[in-house]
Parts: sequence; C-alpha cells; structure tokens
Amino acid sequence: MKPATRAAQALGWIDETTRAVIPPLHAATTYLRDPDNRYRSGRSYGRADNPGYDQPEALLAALEGGEAALLFASGMAAATAVFQALRPGDHVVVPRVMYWGLRKWLQGFAAGWGLAVDFVEPDGYEAALRPGRTKLVWIETPANPTWAVTDIAAVTRAAHAAGALVAVDNTVPTPVLTRPLSLGADLVMHSATKYLNGHSDVIAGALVAARRDDFWRRLVGIRAEGGAILGSFEAWLLLRGMRTLFLRVERACRSAALVAAHFSAHPKVREVLYPGLPSHPGHAVARSQMTGGFGGMLSIRVADPIGTAARVQIWKRATSLGGVESLVEHRASVEGPDSPAPPDLLRLSVGIEDPADLIADLEQAL
Repeated sequence: MKPATRAAQALGWIDETTRAVIPPLHAATTYLRDPDNRYRSGRSYGRADNPGYDQPEALLAALEGGEAALLFASGMAAATAVFQALRPGDHVVVPRVMYWGLRKWLQGFAAGWGLAVDFVEPDGYEAALRPGRTKLVWIETPANPTWAVTDIAAVTRAAHAAGALVAVDNTVPTPVLTRPLSLGADLVMHSATKYLNGHSDVIAGALVAARRDDFWRRLVGIRAEGGAILGSFEAWLLLRGMRTLFLRVERACRSAALVAAHFSAHPKVREVLYPGLPSHPGHAVARSQMTGGFGGMLSIRVADPIGTAARVQIWKRATSLGGVESLVEHRASVEGPDSPAPPDLLRLSVGIEDPADLIADLEQAL
C-alpha cells in the first residue's frame, strides 16, 4: 500500500473481538496475572505497556520506515529522552536554530548532566564533530522559525564516520514530505501535538528508530521508568488525527506556497522565509530531500510585527503549529533575548482554510 493509504486506514487493523474498523479505547492500568503468576498476555502494567499505543506506534513506524516507535507524553518528553540516554561526558552537536524549548532545556540540562554541546549553523556540523567523543548529532530541518535547511544525508555520513548517532526532528516536514531514516538517520522525533495529530487537542510526542539496538532499549526504559507516558484517550485521538495526515499536510503545503509567493514581492514585507521559494538559501537541498511540497510553515519579516498580528481576523494569534487552523506568532517576544528569531519576524502556520482568505486577511493586517 502507498503511505497515504496506510495512514487513512491506520494499517487496516481490525479489532479482533468486535470486528470494528475503529480501535477501542483501552483505559485499563493493570492486567490479570495467570494462576502461575505469569503474564502470558504480554502485558502487566499500563505505564510500561498500553495496548492503545500498539496501532499508532505501528503506523508511525511504517510511515517513517523504521523498526519501532514509542509514544511519549509530549514532544519535549520524546526529545529529552534521547539526550537522557547519553552518558556524562558525551559530546553532542545541535543546531543553533531549533525549537526554542529544547534549546533552552539543553542550555540548562547539559552542564548538570555532563554533556558537552556545540550549537552550529546548517553548514557547521562537520567541523564541530569530535571523532570518538561525539555521540549524537541532532538535526531540525527546516528549522523553526527561520526555516534554515540542513542536508540530512551529508550530515549523517559525516556523523557516522565520527561514530555518532543522528536524530532528526521531523515535526514540520512529517513523513509525508521527508523520511530521515531513508537518508541514513538513526532516530526520528516528532512533537505529535503538531501535524501528526493536527487538531490542537492532544499533547504528545514520538520517537521512531531505524533499529531496535541498545540505544533504543535505553529509550524504552527511560519512558517506562520515567513515566513520561501518553494517556489512553490521547493515544486514541492521535491515531484518529494521523488518518488524515496526508490530506492536511498536502493542503497546508499548497496554501503555504501560495502565501509565500504572494508576499515575496509585497511592498510591506521585508522578506519571506520559506524553503519552497527559489530565493531561499536552502531551496536546492530542501528540494532534494522533501517530496510533494515544502511544508506548511513560513515566516515573514515586517516593519510592525506586533501591530500586524494584532489586526488579523482569520489567522489566530497563538503558539503551536500544524493544526487545521492558521496561526501567527511573534517568536522573538516568546523566546526571549537569546532568540535567533529576528525581532521583525512573524511565524505563520498555514492551516487548511481557503488560501485566498488567508492572503486577504494578511493583506488587510499589513
């Protein structure tokens, strides 16, 4: 089956008890032991093993082309688990432009955990590698909120030669547009709150692994022992959202491209940051590793960003991205003084509304 069919049918799984095409909601936290004190069902306690995770994890692994997936309570829980699986003294390389919450967490966590962290530009990964000591390279591409592009395959080759694993934050492209494991990466992370769920009603995270190796087993243990687990109802909602993933991402890509093209020559817009524009410095690399579009995220730089955001009517002034509704946010004021976002930047998350309405609303706001 094509990936879009797998997503729409959630792998085609049928509930064996009722023959329902929609999975049941598993609320149980504990499971019955057999008379001989064993668990032949394979399940013992909900924190370590929730049957409601089976289908969404299997679907996400299939879409990303991985061997296994893990759901977490949030994208931050998934991302931080990767760094917690490292050892004190390990060296990691991460992008300077990345999700601000993870950057802030790393700046505070790394020293206490004994990690050495280098923050780099998209072309600075290879120079920052320390063969034998670098254990993890973290990539986010396109990177939030400037949408800088990193060549996943090239960085992965260099990282593996230095003995490091590569993890890619694939929240924005989703497997609809980019499959990092096929480009050589070892792990994929998602803030599943965003496009995977797509309806702004679930906070969730996920990791997908190319292999069930020792590092993966450490991640499994961190989730079970640390308790950063997703609720049963949230897992059910996440699976429901993933079934329309391709429709939503494809619509958002088309609309974002129209918005970007319209405002790229607008007299009141200083710059449009969107990998789909030929003028974007990362356009050629994005075109080589993104198929079917360049994503639903872009940023614009304007003289009066706060005032512009205040005047929108259809776009919603709110944090987050990847939902069916279009959002606008002034990132510099959210992220604080060390933000890499220019002070004149507005981040736009394009939803599934009519693109003509979105363009008209930004026009009147400008």
